[in-house]
Amino acid sequence: MRQMMNERLPISKSLPLRARFYDYPHFTYPWHFHSEYEIIYIKEGAGTRFVGDNVDKYNAGDLVLIGSNLPHYMKSDEIYHSGDSTLRVKGTIIQFEKDFMYHAINHYPHFVKIKRMLDESHRGIYFPANSSSKLNELLSAIPLLTGVDQITGFLQLLKEMSETDARQIISSADYTEDNMMYDTSRIDKVISYLNKNYNRPIHLEEVSSFAAMNPTAFCRFFKNKTGKSLKNYVLDMRIGYACKLLLMDNMNISQISVECGFDTISHFNKVFKKNTGYTPSQYKSLMLKE
Repeated sequence: MRQMMNERLPISKSLPLRARFYDYPHFTYPWHFHSEYEIIYIKEGAGTRFVGDNVDKYNAGDLVLIGSNLPHYMKSDEIYHSGDSTLRVKGTIIQFEKDFMYHAINHYPHFVKIKRMLDESHRGIYFPANSSSKLNELLSAIPLLTGVDQITGFLQLLKEMSETDARQIISSADYTEDNMMYDTSRIDKVISYLNKNYNRPIHLEEVSSFAAMNPTAFCRFFKNKTGKSLKNYVLDMRIGYACKLLLMDNMNISQISVECGFDTISHFNKVFKKNTGYTPSQYKSLMLKE
């Protein structure tokens, strides 16, 4: 749980593709990354999408392709009413290994458009709602398929996505794969460290040492790279973790406050409401409402 920010997906050489429908009360997983590619289709829901250095709104019908190791986070709007007036976010998620059909995609001319698209996905790709009616059909079918049928259906999806002119690259041109290698660059070493330690006391001097910078220079550097101060970045991570724990329903609010690294429950309640618009108890009640 403490290292949840580096998400480990059940993808392997023997299981290179995972496709499923989702139906959540809310998106709750905080800022994270994983080595696998990910396709997220929003059938129902609305909120804010964070991909690399881009922040934008998402709505029903939107589709995004997230490249390997690209940091991302989907934050549901505080209130979204579907047809039956319940708070939900629904859609399809497809995750596949970073070396999926590597030789064919990288060497066969038949896959040149797909290869180009996967290369672009390291900055994230957005497909607006109604980009292609065939995309929606394929997304609805793939989780129901198995074996070779699922693989061939998925290749058809990649083909259709790669031929969709309406697609848009999300992150800026400066946000390249070099920025996302979590064991090389200064900022990524810092983020990796925060991913593992955000629920314990974080000291500026300690964190700035990972970037080999003095605290003043580090604060400017961190704000430039993340768009947030170190303090607010860590608080956002803690609140994201708290949202996850609240939905698990096996800890009380006081225990969650301590687990997420807050010194007092009053501080936890104040920060939680500021970030989500609800108190922890209100959030839990709303999210677990049938």
